[in-house]
Amino acid sequence: MEVLAYVETLGGCPFRNWFADLNPQAASRITIALKRLEQGNFSNVKSVGSGVFEYRINVGPGYRVYFGHDGETLIILLGGGTKQRQELDIAAAHERWADYKRRKKGR
Repeated sequence: MEVLAYVETLGGCPFRNWFADLNPQAASRITIALKRLEQGNFSNVKSVGSGVFEYRINVGPGYRVYFGHDGETLIILLGGGTKQRQELDIAAAHERWADYKRRKKGR
């Protein structure tokens, strides 16, 4: 599987911005989770609706990575967060996924 980060119209990258602010231990755990996704391991993944998925990393504050599938082999990272901000992060991921699909369709 190929894992890419969603990029906003103006060039911002919510996932990369979130990841850059993580402490080294959290960044390491997230990197491991991304490697698992690349290998097709979805054991800690659940749907949060509308084609958006949540990868749960149950350490620290309960990190979450949000993504969508574009076909069978492409994963688009939409953002990340913690259990505490879960509802807001899911809403943002839904908006980003809808934007990604709109822009892809318009190409």
